Amino acid sequence: MYQRSDIIYLYDGSFEGFLSCVFESFLCKQRPYDIVSEDSSEPSLMAQQWIETDMQRAQRVRNGIGKKISEEALYLVTNGFCTCHPQRELLLLDFIHLGFERGKKVCELITDPTVHALQKAVLFLKRESHLYLEFVRFSEYDKGLVSVIEPKNRVLPTIAPHFCDRLHNELFIIYDKTHRSVLIHKPPKWAIVDLEDFIEPQADETEQFYRELWGTYFDAIAIRERINPRCQMTHMPKRYWKHMTEMQRRPAAKTAASARTESTVNPVPLPERMLSE
Repeated sequence: MYQRSDIIYLYDGSFEGFLSCVFESFLCKQRPYDIVSEDSSEPSLMAQQWIETDMQRAQRVRNGIGKKISEEALYLVTNGFCTCHPQRELLLLDFIHLGFERGKKVCELITDPTVHALQKAVLFLKRESHLYLEFVRFSEYDKGLVSVIEPKNRVLPTIAPHFCDRLHNELFIIYDKTHRSVLIHKPPKWAIVDLEDFIEPQADETEQFYRELWGTYFDAIAIRERINPRCQMTHMPKRYWKHMTEMQRRPAAKTAASARTESTVNPVPLPERMLSE
């Protein structure tokens, strides 16, 4: 491992930009004090060095990790970059240095603090991504489907193949409000791009109707004698409720607890526009 320096690397926030920082670290034989993306940098008394994104250098680092360490290590690095670990760049840099020293066995060093922290962060990413395969709720507007999520990790790259395959004929977007990025699917292509702000369109009468239907279905399939709000929050943590249709429909406390006292499910009236069709 190279000696730690007092230089802070700044980069553009892209994965290729980070790999360019890794290349610079090996080239100058130094371990920077920190690696910070351009949009999250703060004034510092330490020297800062801007690292330009170089696609050729990034590709050399990517190839080197896959060939000289292992494909599993490359998987950890690519997914580790999507995690919410507070110092993910330094963690990944330390892991890559360790990988080039130990070779393909680096992934088996589960007691090493760096390897353990990275595997733990990637596991959190995988678990949150898995939850979002079930918790994403779309609303239909004139030109397509729209969903808004607020994950802790950058889950869009991991959930994109699933939704693009299941909704392969649909025009849809999934906006990541936390990281201000959006998955855009316009058959047959999809892309993830940065989007500073997104204002969800106002739901029309038909969309409101289907939201009510979904909420009614959610209540109707519940077995009232087995309703357990605490168990519900274990399987469906409360921080995901904000953008879930069935939880927005009424106050959260009412969704489970009050269902105990409701003896019937109120019918949902058809909107006038649909009655005339």
